[in-house]
Amino acid sequence: MILEIKVKPGARKDKIIVFKEPNFLEVSLKAKPENNKANESLCKFLSKILKVSKNEIKIVRGKTSKNKILKIEELSEKNFSEKIKTFLKGEK
Repeated sequence: MILEIKVKPGARKDKIIVFKEPNFLEVSLKAKPENNKANESLCKFLSKILKVSKNEIKIVRGKTSKNKILKIEELSEKNFSEKIKTFLKGEK
């Protein structure tokens, strides 16, 4: 599946700020946008939420931008939506 992400690095904690179906997330990350740390942190954060390997998450476009396009192998939009909603319910 293809996922659009807007990243806000240097935040207090890793968190999903906005979820718009079917495939948009706005995410805050603790990591700073230097030496690829924010990208690595984003992939690790998403792999934990979506229960997929970090190797299945690829940044297709926007490695040096706040707006990114990710490709996640072996994940349907429906499955993605369910996992994000479940995660967000647990955060409240």
